Formats: sequence, structure tokens, C-alpha cells
Amino acid sequence: MGIQENTINTIRVLAADIVQKAKSGHPGAPMGMAPMAYALWMNEMTHDPSHPVWRNRDRFVLSNGHASPLIYTLLHLCGYPMGMDDLKQFRQWGSITPGHPEYHPEGGIETTTGPLGQGLSNAVGFAMAETMLAAHFNRPGFPVVDHRTYVFAGDGCMMEGITSEASSLAGTLKLDKLVVLYDDNEISIEGDTHIAFREDVPKRYEAYGWRVIHVEDGNDYRQVLDALVQARDSDRPTLIVCPTIIGFGSAAKQGTAGAHGEPLGDDNVAALKTAFGMDKDVAFHVEDSVYQHVHNQMENGSKARSEWERMFSAYAKAYPELAAEWEQWHSRPDAATLIADESLWAYKGKAATRATSGEMINRLAGILPNLVGGSADLAPSTKTLISGSGDYSAENRTGRNLRFGVREHAMGAICNGMALHGGLQVYGATFFVFSDYMKGAIRLSAITQAPVTFVLTHDSIGVGEDGMTHEPIEHLAALRAVPDLVVFRPADGPETTAGWIYAVTSGKPVCLILTRQNLPLQENSGKQALKGGYILSDAPGQPRVILIASGSEVQLAMEAQAALIEQGTPTRVVSMPSMELFLQQDKAYQESVIPSDVRARVAIEAGATMPWYRLTGLDGRVIGIDRFGASAPAETLFREYGFTVENVVSTVQDMLGE
Repeated sequence: MGIQENTINTIRVLAADIVQKAKSGHPGAPMGMAPMAYALWMNEMTHDPSHPVWRNRDRFVLSNGHASPLIYTLLHLCGYPMGMDDLKQFRQWGSITPGHPEYHPEGGIETTTGPLGQGLSNAVGFAMAETMLAAHFNRPGFPVVDHRTYVFAGDGCMMEGITSEASSLAGTLKLDKLVVLYDDNEISIEGDTHIAFREDVPKRYEAYGWRVIHVEDGNDYRQVLDALVQARDSDRPTLIVCPTIIGFGSAAKQGTAGAHGEPLGDDNVAALKTAFGMDKDVAFHVEDSVYQHVHNQMENGSKARSEWERMFSAYAKAYPELAAEWEQWHSRPDAATLIADESLWAYKGKAATRATSGEMINRLAGILPNLVGGSADLAPSTKTLISGSGDYSAENRTGRNLRFGVREHAMGAICNGMALHGGLQVYGATFFVFSDYMKGAIRLSAITQAPVTFVLTHDSIGVGEDGMTHEPIEHLAALRAVPDLVVFRPADGPETTAGWIYAVTSGKPVCLILTRQNLPLQENSGKQALKGGYILSDAPGQPRVILIASGSEVQLAMEAQAALIEQGTPTRVVSMPSMELFLQQDKAYQESVIPSDVRARVAIEAGATMPWYRLTGLDGRVIGIDRFGASAPAETLFREYGFTVENVVSTVQDMLGE
């Protein structure tokens, strides 16, 4: 047995040991994919474990994230910061080896995968980012951006709809440096994929515009390597179809669903080791010759990285302005500078916040040349076009407007990939109600802290005639429930500016929730909105009542305040564009805005009432919507749903017992 085969078998056995010790996990896919992994990681992929995040490295995404023992084993063997003790702590509290890979580029993991199809879709974003950066920065003799994106994907990834959306777009865009290796083992949790999945995947990808390369035997690393070499010269994305046997080497379980999602069992692991000529009584063992072989293979990546660094030094001398811009693009914009730019805060007259957001996008585009984004076929409605910047396409890699087509699922995941790649400020837009379609991607944005700005317009029953299918009700509550996600619903132009400045400078995912209908400018709105909530209009003297509102309902709160004060009830209006940011402020500030001794509080928002009770308390009231919308003019709907001055005043009077 040659060192190559011995290394492959070591990968298989380590994966089996990892899962067996944890008594939980998926050993079969890593065992079947080991030859693919060896061909890619040890031979074709350009990476340097001693410098995991050098910027021209090839990107790797394990889309079938349940096969995580595979990537952990590869990271360990290649010399990334993944010790043997880490492998032994698979799926345990506090370990760096969770059940599915979690974003940690310094440790060699480019994105969080698990929900099938998200990883492959992230990879489309990686590949798009590579082409955009290359088009802007590369010069003759200086290919400073020249890397590939590799994906391992399984049958489950191919079944998920998001994969179809992302792959279709990748074919349209001719992302020639995107290579997907398809682990075609024909087994899923329920058994043979034939029971639910009989389509011809290669023909589907050919229809998408991909190049398809068939490997006769995915268990032969030489055939896989030959396919990878062929993919280098492709003029479009490549799908390499690798027929494999799940759980290869386990006589009792290979080729069966029993190898998919459960440990092999002590006896079967022992038999596996015996079959490969290893000591059945020794776990987590790697021969010195295997370590040495893999480390020798890593020298190519180290050499490539050193050569790139020398090239970039020469590039910086030849093109100092571009080199400075390169660092700027890979750095977070300075919040203080943007906040101090008064031109960003200036608006006139009534406008929908989707329109003021559109103005802000174009203002920022003149300041941040790496701001790019687009919509799921709704740019005219979401107001997300960057004027005069062209459309990104297979023919134009310099365009800043991304055309995702009607593909919300994929758009969210692709934006995540672009943001995680680095070098770009990314946004994606659709109607707020369709955020349901990309909720999985938004959730992963929060998990990875991918700095994506989700521009979500048509935010309420203000959509009007389109009816209940297009009118978001529960969506604000759903997004606010996502940990580490900032939801920002501005009331006018200056608050929209605050939301955008936070979005592009915080390094966090942000959802901007914007109106279709026009809203008036509020006299005292502006920079205070960066705190999430603030006193927009105060009562004369000590307030007896506090009205709290977001977005379009802030104006209603202002009108109700005037009526209440006229009746002799001192009333404060608090604009609350972002609960998350407000609750991050210190307790003293929160108390200054919503004093604990003023218990008469009414929250007003055209959405589900549930989130507001944490601010109104048991004595407060919420005017919201806990049923679906209807088809009618917006002004009719707001009236019928109780968003009137009369209803707010009546609610306050009832609360005060007057």
C-alpha cells in the first residue's frame, strides 16, 4: 500500500474514531469521500496552514456539513490549529469541533454549514466576490486575486431548492473558478435516494450551463485529481460527479443508511482498522509517515503564499493607489467619519423610507467604492440600484448592481458568501414578506456575523391592495427573535441614514425594514437613532404617558401626542427604530428614555404585538396587528386596524382609567 492510500485510509479511520468516541455523528460520508478529500486538499487546492487567512487562498466549503469529521481530520493532518485532543472532543461542550462546521477562517473553516444547500450557495458568493475583486485590482503581470472556490456537496444538497437557485445563477454568471465535487453515494437518512430522488443531476447542471465531468470511480483519488486538473481550464462552473460508497471499508455497514448518521459501533470500527492493516486496539493513531507526507504536500501552498506576498509587494510599488485601496476595501469604514458627514443626513419633504434608503445607497456608493448589492428581481421597487455603476454579469465583472433574479433563497446565502469572502460591502433586497424565503440565510448571517445588509421594503399593511399574502405581520417579531441580528425600522430619512451607517460600519448583519408609503420628516430625528431608541418629542414637564413607535407609526404617535397634550395629558414620544440597539445601551440611558416610574406606556407598530411587551410592561398596552392583512387601499387598512389618533387616545384614556 502506497503512502497515498495509507493517508486516505487514515482519514477514514480517524473519522470513524471521532464519531465513535462521541457516540454521535455521521461517519459514512467522510469515509466515502476520503479519496476526494485527499486529491483536493493534499494535491490541488492552494492553501497554507501556517497562514490560514492569506487573501489569495483557495476557498473550501463543506456543504454537506454533517460530514464534519472529514474537514476536522483534514485540518489536523494538514497542520491547521486542530490538535488530536480537539478531534477527541468532537461534539462536546466548548470544543472547536462541533457537529457541523462553524465559521472560523483562522482555523481553516470559511463558513458555517449544516442546513443543506446553504454552503454551496455561499460558495457561489465566494466565487462572485473573487471575480469582482479580480476585475478591479488585477493588472498585467499582477494577478493579485486569482483563486478558486471548491465545494463538497452530497445528495441532500442536490435535493434542496436553494442549491438549484444558486447553481442556476452561477451558470448564468459563468463562474469558471467554482468547482463542486458531488459525493454521489445515493444514500440519505431514510435509505436509498431512489425512493425520493431520481433526477439526472448531471443533466440538470448541464442545463444550468455548467461543465460536468464524470469520475468513473470516486474511490480512486487519481481519477478525482485528473478531473480537478481538467476543471482548471473550464470557462464555466464545473460539477465533478464522484460515485462513492458511503462508509467505505466497513464490511458491515458500507453502502447502507446505517453508515450515514450513527457511529459504526466498536466491533465495526475494529474490523475497519483490521481491513486497512491497522491496530484494531489503538484509536486516534496517525503514522509519522502520514504526517510527514501531508506536511510535504503543504509545501506547495506555503510556496504559493510566499510568491504571492512578493508579488503584492511589487504591486504596491507599481500601483500604490490600488494597494492602498486594497487595504481600504478589506477594512471596516470609520463610523465617526460617516456620522460627521452632514450631507448624509440631509433630506427634504415626505418620502418612503425605501426611497430614502435608495438615496443613501447612492450617497454611500460615492464614498465606499466596494459597496455592491442587488435585489431578487425587485430593484425598481426596493430602490436598490446604484446609479451609473452597471450590472455585474458574465460579461461585466465590474458592475456593482447584482441581478439575482427571483431567487430569494439563494440571494441571502450568496450575500453571506460574498461578505465572508472579504473585500466587499454587500446588500441584498426584497419585499419584507419574502424574508421568509431567506430566513435560513439570515439566521446564518447572525450565526457567522456576516456583515450583510438586508434591505426589506414594503414593510406592513401599507402595501395595501396586494393583500394578506404580501403584507408582513409576524415578520418583525420573527427577525427580532434571532440572536445577534439587528433589526432597524426607521421613521424617516435621517433615521434611515442612521440605519445604513450602522449597517456598513458595525461588521454585523442588519435588516433594514422600509416603507412603501411616504412618511414626513420628523423635526428631531437623526443621529440619536444610532442608539436604537430616543426621545423624539417630549412632554412639557414630567411625562405621564410614553408612546413608543417605529417606522410609519412614529408619525401617528406624534399626532396622538398633540391630542393628548391638548387634553392635559403630558405625553412623551419615543422613536424606537431598533430594539436591539436600544437594549445594548447602558441602563442609565434606557432609564432616561423610558423611566421605570412611568408605567403608562403604549407601543404602536403595524405588526405582531408580542415583542413590545418587554418595553411596555404589564401595565402598558400595544396597538399592533395579530391577524393577517387584507386587500384595500393602505389608508383604509390603517384605519380599520386601529391605527388612528382616536384609537391611540382612547387606549391611553382607558389605561389611565379616565
